[in-house]
Amino acid sequence: MLRLFRIRRDMLGSAVSRRLSTTCSPLPPTPLPHRREVHLWYIKPEEINDSSSQLKHYMDFLSPSEKRDVSSLSGERLQKNAILARTLTRTTLSRYCDGRVDPGSIKFRKGLYGKPEIMWQDGDNIIKPPLQFNLSHTSSLIACAVALETPIGIDVEEKKRQTVKSVLAVARRYFTVSEVQYLAAIPYPDIQRKEFIQLWTLKEAYVKAIGRGFSGAPFKNFTIVMGSDKRAPKMHIEADSDCEGLADNCQFALMELNSSHVVAVCMERDQEISDDEKNSLRLKVWRTIPLIEDELVSGTETVNYICGLS
Repeated sequence: MLRLFRIRRDMLGSAVSRRLSTTCSPLPPTPLPHRREVHLWYIKPEEINDSSSQLKHYMDFLSPSEKRDVSSLSGERLQKNAILARTLTRTTLSRYCDGRVDPGSIKFRKGLYGKPEIMWQDGDNIIKPPLQFNLSHTSSLIACAVALETPIGIDVEEKKRQTVKSVLAVARRYFTVSEVQYLAAIPYPDIQRKEFIQLWTLKEAYVKAIGRGFSGAPFKNFTIVMGSDKRAPKMHIEADSDCEGLADNCQFALMELNSSHVVAVCMERDQEISDDEKNSLRLKVWRTIPLIEDELVSGTETVNYICGLS
C-alpha cells in the first residue's frame, strides 16, 4: 500500500508544480472531527516560492489589521511565514463549513488571555460548527489543529533546536524541580536534549490548550510526568504552586513529523466518557498547500507517534 502511495505521489509531482501557476480551486469540504479526534494541517514554507502569485493570492485572505501586522515585520521570510500562518488558519477552518464560508470572511476575537477564537457573524446563513483551533509554527513548519467543542493546544519545535545555554541551565530556569532531576539523570547529551525538547513541546501545548499561554501559566507551575513506557504521559500540578485555573485532566499526543519536528497536542479529557478507550485521543494529519494540494499523511512514515495515542 505504501509503495502504491509513493508511486502515485511521483506521478502527481509534475502535475502539482504545473497547478501552482494556475487558477486556484475551491477548498473541498472536510467532514468534522469526531468527538475525541483532532485534525492537524501543516504547511512547509519551503514548498511555496517567496515571489509566487500564490503567496500574493493568500495575502488577499487577510484582514486589514492582519495585513498591517505582516507589513510591520522586518524581512521577507518573516512576512511570508506570517501570511502562511494566517492563511492556513483561515483555509483550514473554512473546510469545515461545507464550502459556504470564504476564508477571507472569517473573523476572530481574543479570549481572556489572548487566545484567538472564531467570532461567527450574526446572520451567517450557515450551520456554525463549534470549532476549536490552535496554531503553532517554526521557521520551517506551520501547523493548525482543529477539534470540536473541547479546547486544544498544539506546539511545534524543530528537533535540532539549539539553546544559547545548556539544556539543564534552561530547564532550571523554566522547569519544575522534578523535571530538572529527570533530565539531569540522563547521561547522554543527545538524549537529554531530545527529552528536553519533548518536555518543552508538551508543556507549551498544555498552556495553549487551557488558553493561558506561557505568561498566564508559567512552566514552573506544573509538571509533565512521563510514564516509564511513554505511552501515556500524565500531567499534574506541583503541590506548592499556584494552581488557579490549571486543569489536571488533560490528554497528550506526541509525535515526530517529517523526521525533523516534534509536535505535541493537548486536549482535556471528556468528563462524560468513563471508558478510557473511548476517551482516547485520535489524530489525523494532512500536509497542505492551501488551494493547491492536500495530502493525508496519517499512517505513513511522515508521522511517527511517540506516545499518547492508543
